[in-house]
Amino acid sequence: MRIGILTSGGDCPGLNAVLRGFCKCAFNVIEGVEIYGFYDGYAGLMDRNYKVLSPADVENILDLGGTILGSSRQPYKLMTVKEGDGPTKLQTMVENYKKLKLDCLVTLGGAGTHKTASLLSVEGCNVIGLPKTIDNDIYGTDITFGFHTAVDIAADAIRRIRTTADSHSRVFFVEVMGNKVGWLTLYAGLASGADVILIPEIAYDEEKLARFIKDKKQSSRSVIVAVAEGVLSSREAAMSKKERKDYFAGFGTATAAERLAASVSQATGIQCRATVLGHIQRGGEPCAYDKFVSTEIGAFGAHLAKVGRFGVTVCVRGGKLGFNMLVDIAGKTKRVAADGQTVLLAKDMGIYFGD
Repeated sequence: MRIGILTSGGDCPGLNAVLRGFCKCAFNVIEGVEIYGFYDGYAGLMDRNYKVLSPADVENILDLGGTILGSSRQPYKLMTVKEGDGPTKLQTMVENYKKLKLDCLVTLGGAGTHKTASLLSVEGCNVIGLPKTIDNDIYGTDITFGFHTAVDIAADAIRRIRTTADSHSRVFFVEVMGNKVGWLTLYAGLASGADVILIPEIAYDEEKLARFIKDKKQSSRSVIVAVAEGVLSSREAAMSKKERKDYFAGFGTATAAERLAASVSQATGIQCRATVLGHIQRGGEPCAYDKFVSTEIGAFGAHLAKVGRFGVTVCVRGGKLGFNMLVDIAGKTKRVAADGQTVLLAKDMGIYFGD
């Protein structure tokens, strides 16, 4: 059996652990297996840039951050767009899949990776997806690998900022990754004792937010606001995409946390600071839980390949491993429910969501 494997999209902790779990299991349970590791995601498949992996290549990578195969972003919207008289990117990948006589392609990635994997599956390639993203937004799975490590990193950073905020009696807006969904901000905010959690799924009221912070500051030396990078005020959420783009252009390169810190400071007269955690959330060694779940997901993917279950992506539901059909989950997003149990319990604890 000849299997291709690649890591696509943004990096995250656990990619190497999944590679290791898949390869070690495949080498042990699939007789005569060959594993082709494509460099830099789908670009490697398009360019036929790969290495035939040996057991030694994956032996000691459990603790490594990033990915030994490298990664790249290949926009889904461009996959079926022709460039001149040449083939589309999708056609090139399908052609190379056939030329290399692959029996299966395993894709480690997030939402965009899964959409492209679904396209490849529809075109007749045998594909197995493995769910990666620190955003935890892949539909149909409770957990994606990399998420819990990112939560640990973000929560630790927020806790450290709290000590500075207490020392100087300040309000801090801490920006967490999450352009479309707020899982990472929600979990990190709860785990770090944030006073306010702002996520894309719940538009905040600018005046109410300023009033809450001003009132909170009267009884506390500091106020910590965990902010998802894609958060919107109710006024901004009501704008069209073009109106919103033009509006944000007026702030230059200022991030959500920086814009909020400036506006709340102006509205309340309280000294506010912004900290953007950025790519530190995606780097470094995975936590023990991610090492465990990554190994499980990788090994389960190898068993799917062995039995010929293709056109699927691995999922974790209720603590058990399973799979979803790629065509059923590609393009769907798992969002935080504004009236979900976690948000409601957080509100009962006094955490403010801006609405």
